[in-house]
Amino acid sequence: MSHTMYKSDKVEWSQVFNLNNMFQIFLGVSLAVLAMKGFMIPNKFMDGGITGISILIHEIFHINISILVIVLNTLFVYLGYRRIGKTFAVQTIFAVILLAIGLLFVNIKPITSDKLLIATFGGFLIGAGVGLVIRGGGVIDGAEVVAVFTRRKTGLSNSEIIMLFNTVIFAIAAYKFNITTAMYSIITYFTATKATDYVVDGIEEYTAMNIISAEQETIKSFLVNELGKGITVYKGERGYLPNSYDIKTDCEIIVTIVTRLEIKQIQDALMNIDPKAFMYVVSIKEASGGILKPKAHTG
Repeated sequence: MSHTMYKSDKVEWSQVFNLNNMFQIFLGVSLAVLAMKGFMIPNKFMDGGITGISILIHEIFHINISILVIVLNTLFVYLGYRRIGKTFAVQTIFAVILLAIGLLFVNIKPITSDKLLIATFGGFLIGAGVGLVIRGGGVIDGAEVVAVFTRRKTGLSNSEIIMLFNTVIFAIAAYKFNITTAMYSIITYFTATKATDYVVDGIEEYTAMNIISAEQETIKSFLVNELGKGITVYKGERGYLPNSYDIKTDCEIIVTIVTRLEIKQIQDALMNIDPKAFMYVVSIKEASGGILKPKAHTG
């Protein structure tokens, strides 16, 4: 998951100490502590990223995990400051220190020994925790910050860098522990990633619908006048089919931004207008301005 990051050299103290942001960071860290102490650490399960490295080193060398969390996160706090800004760095320091304190002083007995439950619920809790901290303006796992910082130097995408990063972690886990633990850790990571995406983007993540139809005027009227949507119209050509390559006609490509919950409703309506309409849907991470339905925030 990649989220919009911008460079700011000014600390926005009103944002740092915003009660809503602080509550989300506190709640997110609490969920992460519950996941790590109640599910993952006692069973040698690990997430990806800095969290996974911390648990791995803790299990191999028996170093206090609170110390590891602070030391390993120091690098990406600096990178975050360089790449994103001071406000992000301050909020991240607050979140990391809070996590270290929680791991040091909060005692939670292992909640279950069932490996599938550990992978599922441990991953969900730590993913939700990471997502809430991101919603609050910081991070407690810096793999994505490292990926953003190194992307230009390596030529790889964020996802490829993070995947490479985590492949090394899981390979070491398989070697030091066993292949079963490594495989369950991959399930934990996958669950955590999906939970983080859900918390950060919400179920109503913005989506771009692209529509090409012979009934273009009717569809434009339906989207704007009946649904109250904003639209953008591109001029294009349709045709170029395998058996009639030379046949082409001018057309309009209608683009509108909707939430995922609205897609099925609009698709059904468009099929009633023009059963032969061609449409495709593209997920987008951020959208602002124009006529947008406000998303229902999860935090």
